[in-house]
Amino acid sequence: MTLIAILMGTLVAGIGSVWLAAALSFGALARYTQHMLSLAAGALMATAFLHLLPEAFESQAGAHDLFLTLLLGLVFFFLLDKAELWHHGHEHHHHGEEAAHAAHEDHGPSHPHSHGQSAAHIHVHAPPQPGSWAVLTGDSVHCFGDGILIASAFMADMRLGAISALAVLAHEVPHHMGDLMVLRSGANNKRMALVKVSLAGAVTALGGLAGYWLVDLLHDYLPYFLVVASSSFVYVALADLIPQLQKRLTLTETLAQITWLVLGIGLVTVMSGLAHGH
Repeated sequence: MTLIAILMGTLVAGIGSVWLAAALSFGALARYTQHMLSLAAGALMATAFLHLLPEAFESQAGAHDLFLTLLLGLVFFFLLDKAELWHHGHEHHHHGEEAAHAAHEDHGPSHPHSHGQSAAHIHVHAPPQPGSWAVLTGDSVHCFGDGILIASAFMADMRLGAISALAVLAHEVPHHMGDLMVLRSGANNKRMALVKVSLAGAVTALGGLAGYWLVDLLHDYLPYFLVVASSSFVYVALADLIPQLQKRLTLTETLAQITWLVLGIGLVTVMSGLAHGH
């Protein structure tokens, strides 16, 4: 019975928060795409600095080890981005050569304009959004940690578990809105962004299962899960989102940008406060 409750609670918290975030991001707030990037940056930084890192440092783990994990996490996600861009560039170049060669064989040298058309067609494909793999990896690690926390609460008391699952759902909504905007801004594909973040959210259930069987062992590593997740959110906010916001804007546009950034921080702060209150 406890295991079923854990699975139900983790799925509602993990996937329910993603769908609620999507309803807000792609529904009522869809027209404010640029503002959503500011909201996303604020939400991701606040999730890392005001929720995950304080929780990690409240544990028995040493500060030096946690800071080292944070540094290694930032370097890892930087290298992950590099690998993604290098792979895409290599694949892009390879397909470009094949297409140009095929055009040369089909049309022969008497149709020089065909190469121009092929090249134009080849360069239509946009590169992957920087930070997309980082945010998905960090999100999965974060959700796994959430699953362990929910499982621990259910094993202590069923009512406490239900409250914890609702608290996780609530405080994850603004954070998942940030994730969806990061993925959406690259591919401009709402459905694919929703599928990817939903799969990451489903990892909450895996964390719940692992927590049910290995709760004592995994609790020792939970601070490190929190720090790795934090490093991904900090990396994405500072390396990907903030640079997109650093443009010459009018005073009104700049104030709107700052307002949405602060709103993202405020939403996560309030939701995390409610979660800790419970």
